[in-house]
Amino acid sequence: MVDARTQERVEALEVKAAFTEDLLEQLNLTIYRQQQQIDELARTVAQLRQQVPEGGGATVRSLRDELPPHY
Repeated sequence: MVDARTQERVEALEVKAAFTEDLLEQLNLTIYRQQQQIDELARTVAQLRQQVPEGGGATVRSLRDELPPHY
């Protein structure tokens, strides 16, 4: 026969296990959603790279060209 103290400990462990399972499910869902976002961002970056001309379109400019118009 199981004494009351042992029964309480078992019940406490069962509650912790239930919370842990719920947390694990939430974390898995979060990771799944983040992976979807990462995949979408990777597709967007690939599309943007295709739009950039060869050489990256980087031209050397003077710092004066970078000043805002009000200067």
